[in-house]
Parts: sequence; structure tokens; C-alpha cells
Amino acid sequence: MTASLPLPAALPLEDEDLLTEILLRLPPLRSSLPHASAICTRWCRLVSDPKFFRRFRFRHRRNPPLIGFLLMEEGMCRVSFEHTLEAPNRVPTERFSMKYDDGDQIANCRHGLVLIFPRDGDQVLVWDPVTGDKHRIAVPSLLDMEETPTKGAVLRTAGVDRHFQVVLVATDGARAITYVYSSETGIWSNLLEAPLPYKPGDSLLSSETVTGLWSFLASSPVFFTSRPAVLVGDSLYWLLSNGILEFDLDRQSLAMISVREDMRVKSYTDISIMEADGGGLGVLTLSGFHAQLWKREASSDGAASWIMGRTFELDKLISLDSEKKMGRVLVAGFAEYNNMVLLCTPIGLFIVQLQSLEFKKLSETRVPLHYHPFESVYPAGKAFNSYYVVVKDLLSHSVTCMLVPSMQVSTFIQAVEMQKWAFGCNSFRSYARCGVHL
Repeated sequence: MTASLPLPAALPLEDEDLLTEILLRLPPLRSSLPHASAICTRWCRLVSDPKFFRRFRFRHRRNPPLIGFLLMEEGMCRVSFEHTLEAPNRVPTERFSMKYDDGDQIANCRHGLVLIFPRDGDQVLVWDPVTGDKHRIAVPSLLDMEETPTKGAVLRTAGVDRHFQVVLVATDGARAITYVYSSETGIWSNLLEAPLPYKPGDSLLSSETVTGLWSFLASSPVFFTSRPAVLVGDSLYWLLSNGILEFDLDRQSLAMISVREDMRVKSYTDISIMEADGGGLGVLTLSGFHAQLWKREASSDGAASWIMGRTFELDKLISLDSEKKMGRVLVAGFAEYNNMVLLCTPIGLFIVQLQSLEFKKLSETRVPLHYHPFESVYPAGKAFNSYYVVVKDLLSHSVTCMLVPSMQVSTFIQAVEMQKWAFGCNSFRSYARCGVHL
């Protein structure tokens, strides 16, 4: 009796489960999946599956690319967008186009979601530019956003890509109150509150700055600065006039964090909350063109304190000449997952990666507004109704991948067939229409 031979082991790329795991590890850029789809129809079928993209997006949830920055233009009733990526990864500006009422404000951006405060104060709006979905949520009846200074944050629920949370934080000067909304349950949490310690003269601003108007503000009860929330670990942080407000998402608790006297700045545009080197809460402060990084560390007895970290000179980093040094550098935004700070300088708008200190100039604009970072795994979505058409030369084995509007796909394929007929089999070409949209 002849023993049957064992079946040959499948090659790695023939194992569909293994291939899927490999494709999930592609860079989270807009061009990655269309390029993968151009390899063969099998790869095209895998990456065009909506379930695959949901897994791809969730896998890269904590390392999304910085697509750009959002801001609302005063008096223009529209959202403006500042790109950070080049083609083919650049997302068309029209995907971020949305009409809004005069007085509406962008409150926060995170996980591909945008939180907007409409001017009426009765509700908040969560907008997903990727899908176009908009969720209008009535605010808790006990919170009067028109009378009480309120900040907000939006984030996707851990482990569940389709659900999100909205955190609203308000202060009357003596205390902070918080409500948390869950899209999974459709309800707000009970009110959470904590006192805000305050003493006259306690301020983020340096003593020489606290004159005139600033003197009035510094002697007022605690208030929010214009900075949006920053997510570090499992906590959201807001910059207050005299320190930092922390909301622990796991413990559902509020806490006030003070700063060292030598961390004080001349303006609230000279400071930003960030993630410190190695993780944990950090702060970036500017003094002219001198940048200082700080980290909050816990000692052996559990007490936390601020530790001075790295410093660098911005004028040397971006090569400012003496004439350009007459202006100021302002912090205009911070991208959490990419650890990038957006700086408004005398020569334009720059992003700086705080670990590598690599920088890029975005534009010539010097408008000192606050920009909201949009970090997300942005798909090649159906809105533009276009297809990648793959043309393969069977003699040279070269593959050309072209983006063709769906209305022109048939015309394109007919042209390829005409070329095949005109030049004979020596230039025989095959084509494949892939279902990966842009």
C-alpha cells in the first residue's frame, strides 16, 4: 500500500488569513490600499471589502497620519482646511467643506471626528468628514452653555470604532462640572464636579505680563484659555488660566494640576499641553524663539512634580534671519498622535515633530488663529466615484495603475482594446477594474 504524499504547504501569500494580516500592516496612508489593489485581483478583492477597511482603520487608530488642520473662518460661515500631506495621500479639500451658522465653533477634533458647538447652545454636533455622518445631541438640561463657559472633547469608544463619547466641561470660576455622553447608550452621565483651587495672583502668565487687561484677568476666578483638550493616555487635559484641568476617563474624575513658576509664559499662545517624552503629561513653553519641554513625573512617595526636559531654538531650526526675528512665534495647534506642534512664525505656518525636530512649512499664512488637527485613517471613499484601473503589459510585466472616473471606465477600456488591436499581440495588454474608490 503506497503512502499518500503530504500536501505541499501553502506559500505565505497564498494563505488568505496571513495575507490579510500582512495587508493590515500597510502604512495608514490614503494611497496604501489602492496601490495594494493594483497587485492582482485577489488583493483587490481583499482590500476592497468594507470589513477589511474597518479592521485596517481600527488597527491604526493610535498611529493615524496627520491629514491637516481645520479652522472656522470668521464671517465666512465655512470650515477651512490646511493640508499637511502631498499627493497621492492628500485628501481633497471639498471633503471638509461644511456650511455652518455664524457663531458656531469647532470645539475639538479626535479619531476622525469633529465636535462643533452651534451658536444656540442647546446642542452639540459631532461630524465625521470620512462618512459625512452628523449627530446632533441635545446638551444636559442643567447645563446652560450660553451662560457658563464650556469646553468639549470628542473621542471614539475604546475597542468600538462606530461609537463615540462627548465630554463637556464647564466652570463658574469656583468649580468645574462635567458631563459625558455615550453614543452607545444615547444618554449623558450624571453631573461630576470638583473644586478649582484659586488664590489671587495665581496664573500661567509671568508676573511682568500681568498688567492692564491681563491684571484684570489674573485677578478673576479661574477660566478656560482658548486651547482645546489634549488626550494623553487615558486622560483629557484643558489649559486653565492658573493651571491644567484633568479629566480621567477611566475613573471619571476631575483634578486640578498646578505648574511651576518658571513654566509661566507671556501669553497663552506660548504654551501647549502635549505628551511628554516616554509618555505621560508634558508641556511645551515658548520664550521668544526658545522652546522648553516639561514632563510631570511621580516620585517614590507618589507625589508628582514637573521636570525640565529638552530645549531647542526655533530660529535655528527653521533658519530665521535677523530681519524675520522681529516677529513672534505662536503655538497654533498640537497633533496628539503624531506629537507635532503647529507654529505660526514670521515667515509662515510650520509643523514640527517634537521628537525628531523634523519640520515642514505648510503655507505663507501668518494668521494667529487656533487650528484643530485632523488625524485619521482616511479611506479612498466612494464620494468621488472613481476607480483604479490596472493595465498590465504581458511582455514587460510592468503594471500601470490609473485613476479613472467611473463614467469614463468603459471608454478607457475600449481605448486599451483598440491599442491591443492596432499593435497586435506584441503589445498585448490586459486590464482589471478594481473596486477601490477614491
